[in-house]
Amino acid sequence: MNINIKNRKYILLFVIPSILGSFIFIFLPSLFSFILSFFKWNLLTNIKFVYFDNFIELLSSLQFWIVLKNTLVYALCVTFFATILPLVLASVLNSKIRGSELFKTAYFIPFITPMIVIAMVWQWIFDPNIGFVNILFKSNLQWLYDENLAMFVLIFVSVWKLIGYNMIIFLSGFSSLNTQMFEAAKIDGADNLRIFFKITLPLISPTIFFVLVVTTISSFQVFDLIYLMTQGGPDGSTNILVYWLYKNAFEFFEIGKASAIAYILFILILSLTMIQWKLRKKWVSNETD
Repeated sequence: MNINIKNRKYILLFVIPSILGSFIFIFLPSLFSFILSFFKWNLLTNIKFVYFDNFIELLSSLQFWIVLKNTLVYALCVTFFATILPLVLASVLNSKIRGSELFKTAYFIPFITPMIVIAMVWQWIFDPNIGFVNILFKSNLQWLYDENLAMFVLIFVSVWKLIGYNMIIFLSGFSSLNTQMFEAAKIDGADNLRIFFKITLPLISPTIFFVLVVTTISSFQVFDLIYLMTQGGPDGSTNILVYWLYKNAFEFFEIGKASAIAYILFILILSLTMIQWKLRKKWVSNETD
């Protein structure tokens, strides 16, 4: 289709604001933060070029490895459970059970609920004195104040919030499947479990791959839940990279170190995404280089 010069002008008129916005609010801040990762600066004193000292200081710090371990535990657990559980729920709801539309709405509501509301409600539910969980199980556990339990609570709340969104993605994937294949399998005597593992999972594997990648990236970037519920505590047990970046930048005013943390996180997410992309050929149907 040929586009005349006049139409091209109109296209540019609509595209330029988006390009400018991306350049000003995404590209320039990313470039400046990368440059700042090679400097020492506390917003008050003169900026000082220190080569790779910020990165060396981080990688030689015990706290960095503790924070990295917390980040990996949180992100990998959330990714696993926020993929498996929505897949199972979507499979059940796709079977047209009674009240499926009501269940879809109920599961999706947490995803669109503001995080501050979710954090306040779950803080009350896990409160050691008046919390519903302790009352229900007749226990006295210090859920958000125990080093061994706080991370579990954060993972649980994150998975609960993500279930609805990922479930909708899986349901859209189920809706694109050819039902004749399932009918033919039932005629051949295959039970529902065999159909799910031998037919449904291979066909839905591209959707699973998409959910895995998106959930992995979002899990490594979590900040608001940590900030609102635990502030990285108790004793640093829930301190993760993005929250530590925030602390270094806006509490300790170590701008160079905070920028270095941002790019270490970027390299980590990029590496994991590339690994997932390379491994997709082994289990995602119809995938080639």
